[in-house]
Amino acid sequence: MTTWKIPESVLVVIHTPELLVLLLERRNAPGFWQSVTGSLDHENEALVETARREVLEETGIDAAAAGNQLINWNLTNRYEIYKRWVGRYAPGVTHNTEHVFGLTIPLPMVPALTEHVAYEWLPWRAAAEKCFSRSNAQAVSLLPQKQPRPGPQR
Repeated sequence: MTTWKIPESVLVVIHTPELLVLLLERRNAPGFWQSVTGSLDHENEALVETARREVLEETGIDAAAAGNQLINWNLTNRYEIYKRWVGRYAPGVTHNTEHVFGLTIPLPMVPALTEHVAYEWLPWRAAAEKCFSRSNAQAVSLLPQKQPRPGPQR
């Protein structure tokens, strides 16, 4: 029995408070740089759980750890699935819905690469320019507006 990918995914822009962005180079597509992405494992998986799972699987970062802040940006993209990957989905599926999250971590760190071959921490503008996906580049470009703001100082 073939298990098809669910055409609903998350994109997680991992960054520091100084707006350094983590980009990963895909193992199966050299030269394709991206943020963490991944599809729901099952239809009822909560988006935040998908985001946490994918970040942990692809980088080893625990999005729920103290000092880290995972935020749903309430931004959704719908796009045509790249031809090279459409075979992973059920026949007739041509589009994916992507939900964007931001994950602030205190400092850049060395990720544990599992699905990727390289990583870079880049200033947000350079990261946006390096993303192969238009929706990923747009999300990174929104980072200065979306980054969590510190609460009132006491």
